[in-house]
Amino acid sequence: MQALILKLQADVEARKQSRLDLSATARVTLVAGLLFVGAFFLGVQSADSTVLQWREALGVAAPEGAMELQELEIARLKRIHENSSQFGIPADLAERIEDIALAEGIEPRVAFGLVRAESEFNRRAVSPVGAVGLTQLMPSTARYFKQGVSREALFDRDTNLRIGFRYLRTLIEKYDGNLELALLAYNRGPQRVDSLLRAGQNPNNGYVEMVLGKRNKRR
Repeated sequence: MQALILKLQADVEARKQSRLDLSATARVTLVAGLLFVGAFFLGVQSADSTVLQWREALGVAAPEGAMELQELEIARLKRIHENSSQFGIPADLAERIEDIALAEGIEPRVAFGLVRAESEFNRRAVSPVGAVGLTQLMPSTARYFKQGVSREALFDRDTNLRIGFRYLRTLIEKYDGNLELALLAYNRGPQRVDSLLRAGQNPNNGYVEMVLGKRNKRR
């Protein structure tokens, strides 16, 4: 969580140094984030009490729409904190998985499950067949989504997450929104999954449960 505090503070300082005139909405969001993080260290778990604190600290009425924005930011920071704790990973990694997943159209719960199943959140992971990084991308697959990307570049956190989640999004679209088939294709390869489906066989090998949890049931 300290990384979150430092990041938020750095954002504030960067905006000050660039002499940008922060809108009231931006100020509300930044202050709300700082107060929310501080609230966790003080044992404040209620979003409502946090809202009251940031409003008092600002000393001004929230502009129209600002309340909704700050509530979204509080929810985002809370998810980052919870996922960081649940998976035992740094807050900055939890933040990037959350943000990149949403940017690529993947539910964060699926994204965290995928990274856990593929690499146990190890950025330098390499499989016996040559898949690399957090989402265990084969370099040939990665180059389909980012032409010319090198194998070494796939060890970069953001590059790997972005391409991996984009690949999963493509598979979800290929299977008409069926997340389970998309996950199986991610793990086994779309050609193998398609071959099994044509043969009337169930392609599930347990990978779906690894990603989504044991309570998940195949539709």
